[in-house]
Amino acid sequence: MRLVGPVTLALLLALAGAPSRAQEHSQDRFPSRLITIVVPLTAGTTADILARLFAEGLSKHFDQRVVVSNRPGAAGLVGTQTVATGPADGYTILLANSAHTILGALNKKLSFDPIASFAGVYLIGEAPAVVNVAPSLGVHTLTEFIALAKAKPSTINYGSAGIGTATHIAGAYFALQTDTQLVHVPYTVSSTIIADLLGGRIHATFAPEAFTLPLLQDGRLLGLAVGDEEPIGEPVAIPTALSAHVDYRIATWYGFLTPATTSAAILATLHGALVDVGNDPELQAAMHVHGVKPRGIGLSDFDLYIRNDVRRLGPLLTTITRSN
Repeated sequence: MRLVGPVTLALLLALAGAPSRAQEHSQDRFPSRLITIVVPLTAGTTADILARLFAEGLSKHFDQRVVVSNRPGAAGLVGTQTVATGPADGYTILLANSAHTILGALNKKLSFDPIASFAGVYLIGEAPAVVNVAPSLGVHTLTEFIALAKAKPSTINYGSAGIGTATHIAGAYFALQTDTQLVHVPYTVSSTIIADLLGGRIHATFAPEAFTLPLLQDGRLLGLAVGDEEPIGEPVAIPTALSAHVDYRIATWYGFLTPATTSAAILATLHGALVDVGNDPELQAAMHVHGVKPRGIGLSDFDLYIRNDVRRLGPLLTTITRSN
């Protein structure tokens, strides 16, 4: 029987330990497996489209699969809660929009805080709201629309994608800023908003340009104003609300969030990758097609952006929660 010497034994033990150390190294490297982007809205929405654009870029950047999971329900609450209560390991991230700001105000008994429970990673961009009306309403300017709403309080109604959604916030904020009484009509299927606008069953909607663009181009809807600092010049011309002396500046923002307890190293890795992907000219061109203006704000600056949004909309959130 041949005995194993001390040196040989040490070598064998080292080799036996090598696989476990390699496995530990693999676990330390992020990302080392599939990443899921949770979108708390249905497929085909702007948030979903942006998620898929970034998923493709991130897959190439990381050389790892990145997939999109749509988990709609309760104005974004279902998908948001999935990420908030999941592991803070960077492998499940949330693509939220402006509706995230109002979740806490509408849902007082949540098991998490929609603001404090999340860390901002990257603000993709903003889609300014457009005041859309049907020509049959008989107004052609924002001034005329406001005058009609004041002359006939609580008779002008507007459609949104549901209570607490970005389009609901945009309409309610318009009413607050113009001191008008508009009636909110929530929908569950966004396409029905267009059908009812054209059919005269509702009078307006406050939505990003991309939502109604084909109808604005052929004149079936009128874009009275955009809630931005700059007017829209093409493919349709829409003046700012500011040009009519109305302080209406509001946009749907889109951005990536993770649980607040995610490590700084993982946050930095995700942010760096998103910056790289977000700077791609082709991706930015696709964003413009969907009416989204790139912003590229990240990490603590994005956190501050969200908190400022909550603060600015504070009076509005109080009004919305009282009426729902």
